[in-house]
Amino acid sequence: MRALISVSDKTGVVDFARGLRELGWEVIATGGTMKLLRESGVEVINISDVTGFPEICDGRVKTLHPNVHGGLLARRDDPEHLKALRENRIEFIDLVCVNLYPFRQTIARPDVKMEDAIENIDIGGPSMLRSAAKNWADVTVVCDPADYGQILSELRAGGNTERATRLRLSAKAYTHTAQYDAMIATYMRAQAGLDEKLFLEFDLVQSLRYGENPHQSAKFYREGARVPYSLAFARQLGGKELSYNNIQDANAALSIVREFREPFCVGLKHMNPCGAAVGRDVVDAWTKAYEADKVSIFGGIVATNRPVTREAAELMKPIFLEIIMAPKFEEGALEVLSTKKNLRLLEVDMTDTEAAPKQYVSVTGGLLVQELDIATREVKAEMCVTEAKPAPGQIADLDFGWRIVKHVKSNAIVVVKEGRTLGVGAGQMNRIGSAEIALKQARAAGETEGLVLASDGFFPFDDCVTLAAEYGVAAIAQPGGSVRDEDSIKKANEVGIAMCFVGERHFKH
Repeated sequence: MRALISVSDKTGVVDFARGLRELGWEVIATGGTMKLLRESGVEVINISDVTGFPEICDGRVKTLHPNVHGGLLARRDDPEHLKALRENRIEFIDLVCVNLYPFRQTIARPDVKMEDAIENIDIGGPSMLRSAAKNWADVTVVCDPADYGQILSELRAGGNTERATRLRLSAKAYTHTAQYDAMIATYMRAQAGLDEKLFLEFDLVQSLRYGENPHQSAKFYREGARVPYSLAFARQLGGKELSYNNIQDANAALSIVREFREPFCVGLKHMNPCGAAVGRDVVDAWTKAYEADKVSIFGGIVATNRPVTREAAELMKPIFLEIIMAPKFEEGALEVLSTKKNLRLLEVDMTDTEAAPKQYVSVTGGLLVQELDIATREVKAEMCVTEAKPAPGQIADLDFGWRIVKHVKSNAIVVVKEGRTLGVGAGQMNRIGSAEIALKQARAAGETEGLVLASDGFFPFDDCVTLAAEYGVAAIAQPGGSVRDEDSIKKANEVGIAMCFVGERHFKH
């Protein structure tokens, strides 16, 4: 039995090759792999002794030879294949262990040059993997060091790998080469200025019990590279499995948390915030967020950007919640919350980053791609366009409301005061409808003056300003940009409301 080993990632390869030799296998190796194995005391055959040809072109050509691919592709049950091997003095190769040049790591370097990227495009490696994978019925192909142990165990137990294992490894090898080629294609197309193809790579996290509704099947995948504020890479500390709707809601909550650096907490239902607040610490932020809407948070999701303390956990425990997310749960908090067996506790990486990851939204037969909306302008006093000016304390509330309203389904109106939400109007077909909902909620909370209102889009009419004045709104943040902006400014001047034009909109569909 013969194995051919040629790896860039040399993790565990010495022990793997040594294990094969102990089982009586011959081991063929190339270049750096051969050097490492020989230095480690493992007897190996130089690939050039198999091909009868030296490595040429700086190693670009070393395994592209009939003595390699004939030995891999020949069917053991085909007399004509066997005759061809005998006539050409080609021996079988029964196992290929290959992983590819580090193209991903190379192009990830900020100073990478195209010639460096080109030299890290593997040619012989994918060819050997594909040949071995095609002939999986007779050949074992391995591209992942994590499989070394199982392969050696099966060889020791039965003299060969199991058929089901070879099929699994074949599929894994084709996946490996497909991902590799897609990565190269993406890079080369970018260099050539082409963008009419999109290659995506996602790994399965889990199969879900069902999708948005019980009659829909669903699975959860994640990108290969870890990103912050991502549920896909969260660490679940307790509770039952996440559902499709849990994942959607939790993702929406994390998007809101990302807006704030000061202690912040949000309660969320059906992808819209029902209560949100900044505070002195996590306890204060939670208390204010909960008091903003004690009814809607029932069965909701909570996210905070501070570690959950025992004191905070004691306050959260009596409330029926589906998920609590935080960068960390202190030991005392886990003791308190772990008594609720169905409550999901998720630790999430909340590392700051300015990079805007891509957002993918499926439509029937297609895919929309955009940068995630993580840029938010700070609301400042100089943005005011009215005679009345916001008080210093209202500037902070205008900025707070602006950061919340961008995460509410359009048409969106948010009413806030002193760093917490009082009313949220989401997803109405006209903006005045959303304003009515938010303002009525604020009045129901007993707040009738000094309110701050934020709108995700401009006011096409002055009706929202008129209504805001009736409910005690003192300041408004909106994008501006309507052809009828002057109507809203005029009305604000009439009723004494300060209004800031932020200059950006945040529609959320």
